[in-house]
Amino acid sequence: MARIPTAAIAATGLVGGYAVARFSKQRPLGGAVLAAAGAVAAKQWARSAGVPTAAALTGLYTAAFGASHPLAKKIGAWPSVFAVSGGVAAASYVLADRKAG
Repeated sequence: MARIPTAAIAATGLVGGYAVARFSKQRPLGGAVLAAAGAVAAKQWARSAGVPTAAALTGLYTAAFGASHPLAKKIGAWPSVFAVSGGVAAASYVLADRKAG
């Protein structure tokens, strides 16, 4: 089975977590999606790029989630989620996926 790029996993976790929370009106359910995708991505980051890079990308993933909230007040919820997801995906590609490919 082909390996799914961590950039896609991380972006899906952020976008999917928000979408699930918003449309189900169950924030903990969205958090579970966010956490599950983050855990899968972190495991692959560690395998492909090493533990220090995985720790940095996991920190970025978490910080992006946090940063999306105040950013949403300035640019809107969906644009904020897409912006932080794109940033995490780009970092994930550069630091882990490009090297693993």
